[in-house]
Amino acid sequence: MNVDEIKEIKALLSTPQNVVIVPHRNPDGDAIGASLAMYHYLNNKGHKATVVAPNDYPNFLKWLPDSKETFKFDMQNRQSKSALEEASIVFLLDFNALHRVGSDMQNTLEKYDGTFIMIDHHQQPDTIAKYLYSDVSICSTCQMVYHFLEKLDDVSAITPEIATCIYVGIMTDTGSFRFPSTTSTTHRIIADLIDKGAENAKIHNNVYDTNSYGRLQLLGRALSNLVVINKFKTAYITLSQQELDEFNFEKGDTEGVVNYALSLEGVIFAAIFIEDVEQQIIKISLRSKGSFSVNKFSREHFDGGGHDNAAGGKSTISLDDTISKFLSVLPNHQKDLLNSYEA
Repeated sequence: MNVDEIKEIKALLSTPQNVVIVPHRNPDGDAIGASLAMYHYLNNKGHKATVVAPNDYPNFLKWLPDSKETFKFDMQNRQSKSALEEASIVFLLDFNALHRVGSDMQNTLEKYDGTFIMIDHHQQPDTIAKYLYSDVSICSTCQMVYHFLEKLDDVSAITPEIATCIYVGIMTDTGSFRFPSTTSTTHRIIADLIDKGAENAKIHNNVYDTNSYGRLQLLGRALSNLVVINKFKTAYITLSQQELDEFNFEKGDTEGVVNYALSLEGVIFAAIFIEDVEQQIIKISLRSKGSFSVNKFSREHFDGGGHDNAAGGKSTISLDDTISKFLSVLPNHQKDLLNSYEA
């Protein structure tokens, strides 16, 4: 995003606008944090901002300031479409291609003839937005929202509510600041957010220390399903729909489970395969250490993508057949797996 584009955005936002903010389907902490941060910023500036999420998100994010004001496109379709029809600007946050919002919402957004502004840190963004702020080196879209406000010369407008939302996104997308994408700049931003009112201990507790009994039981089952393939320095976890139902699965209950597989000594590639009967897919989350790119792996084999060390994908065949496919392609990547610099 160059200087001229920033000037144009400043001009766009110099008068009150109807704005819709859209995160990706199954929004995580970074997507919801960025969306609500932008929502508060724009409303405080006199705009009419509305967050329209494609679908619901985990309960451990619903304490965020004004989360209850968010529309869910799949459940509040009329209100969501009305907001989009009235919007002169639509922010697309934490995703880089319209298919990431689901087919119904994608069809609606493809008909939108206003101004798209995309802020995202995933690889290979589509050319769908008039204004694109893309940087794959930045740890989270929430950090990019902070930098976006810097570009607008308006960091001073960050309130405790905005600081809290940005903090949540950075914290969750960096694994509590432990991933390699966490830079000294990230820590300086976090310090500023704390100074601006983000209560770090309270935020951590609200996100990570509100587990249900069923979620912990499901984690136990997931770990009991863990399989390690030493010759490929790989580990994977499976969860069937029957197992999800057994432990009263709620959205967000499998968040971060794949990281337990990656935490094993000697493992540099981890995957979790989760059966979703309603969508008739197998959801896949992939994580890696070092130089092995799960973004590339997912794009090649499982219709997905993301970052080099964190990506997602899906499969439309059965859970067993998906695992068989996964195991069949691993040998093709053996050299890269064994040569990862953290191996």
